[in-house]
Amino acid sequence: MKRVVALGFFDGVHIGHGALLRRTVQRAEELDAAPSAISFDVHPDTLVRGEPVPLITSNAGREELMRRLFGINEVILIHFNYETMHMPWEQFLDRMVSEFEAVHFVVGHDFRFGAKGAGNPENISRYCRAHGLTCDVVPAVTLDGEIVSSTLIRTLLDSGDMERAGHFLGHPYELTDVVRHGFRLGSKMGTPTVNMRIDRDMLVPRHGVYATKVYLENGETYPGVTNIGVRPTVSGGDSVTVETFILDFSGDLYESRIRVEFYHFIRPEMKFDGVEQLQQHILHDAEVSRRYFAQQKESEQ
Repeated sequence: MKRVVALGFFDGVHIGHGALLRRTVQRAEELDAAPSAISFDVHPDTLVRGEPVPLITSNAGREELMRRLFGINEVILIHFNYETMHMPWEQFLDRMVSEFEAVHFVVGHDFRFGAKGAGNPENISRYCRAHGLTCDVVPAVTLDGEIVSSTLIRTLLDSGDMERAGHFLGHPYELTDVVRHGFRLGSKMGTPTVNMRIDRDMLVPRHGVYATKVYLENGETYPGVTNIGVRPTVSGGDSVTVETFILDFSGDLYESRIRVEFYHFIRPEMKFDGVEQLQQHILHDAEVSRRYFAQQKESEQ
């Protein structure tokens, strides 16, 4: 099966990546080929720089976003290790052609791979001309005078600016996970929450409370209020939790997969004098979330 291949890491699947992926789908239609994305399971800079890169999206999250938003139904993740890092760039492209039947490549203007980063857009273009293939080099995408990048979006998430992060992503920041058993304190307070996990290699947004939307497996959507943090009122530890109070919902979601989209930072995480004060603030946060989405709906009409 012939493939048009987008190459990149695609962390966050932001609007710059979207330009690559839309071009991939367009070229696939023109060439009667399958639109595909080939990425890595480990961020290359983790090995290149010797320090972990906090990821905006998990591997599964990147795949899901590329499918849902851009129709890239085939996402191939290649294990990135020192062998991959030092592989000659021509050898890597040879593998793409022989193993995946690539007939056209789509890359960003700053894409680099292979030993010493020699697999740059200029060399990829030269390789394609020499092997009877074609390629597109997609220029940088700018928005509000800034080049859209995963680095910029990480900075926005770190500050809790979900509106601007979503602006540059082209979609809300989101977390997807299987609902886990938590501390059940919310149920005792009348504000039951669903508990999710942020993996160790993932970026943790600013600790605090957010207006969110919750998408259930059955397709239902609910407004929510989500706390990211260490639960200082009831816990003395430093383990980060993600707890969402789903508004207007009752039921058992344990072991089901949900998606939580983050829209607005309500307040920083705080330590209250006791559980009763915590409960009052959660209920207040819930009303803030309701008003936020009501205002958004009004502005769209």
